[in-house]
Amino acid sequence: MTRQEAREFLMKIIFQMESNDDFKEESILKYLKQENNRGQELYLSSKLKYLCQHKDEIDEEINKYANKWTTKRMAKVDLAILRLAVTELKGDDIPVSVTINEAVELAKKYSEEKSASFINGILSKIEHE
Repeated sequence: MTRQEAREFLMKIIFQMESNDDFKEESILKYLKQENNRGQELYLSSKLKYLCQHKDEIDEEINKYANKWTTKRMAKVDLAILRLAVTELKGDDIPVSVTINEAVELAKKYSEEKSASFINGILSKIEHE
C-alpha cells in the first residue's frame, strides 16, 4: 500500500467513524482490519489515534476558517478529508504542500466540484496561521 493509498483508506475510515459517531481509540483496530495496510500500519494508526484524541480541537480549527460553515453542516466526505488533512498538518513528518495537494485530490475524486476549492481555502488559511 502506498502512502497515497493509505491516505485514501484513512479518509474512508474517518468517514465511517463520523457516520457511526465512533471516535473511540478502542475502535481503531476494528477499522484498520478492513484492508491489508502493509507498510503503512504506523502512519494509519498514529493518525487515527491523534484524531481520536484531538477531534474537538481539530473541528474547532476547521470551524475557525470555514467562513460561515461549521463541521455540523459540512458534507461528511469533505469533513473526513479536512480532518485527515488537519491531522497531517499537526504532525511534522509530511510537507504541508503535500498534505494540501493530496486533500484537494481526494476532494476532486470523492466530492462535489466546489469542494476542492473549499478544502484548499480552509487548509491554506490553517497553513498560514
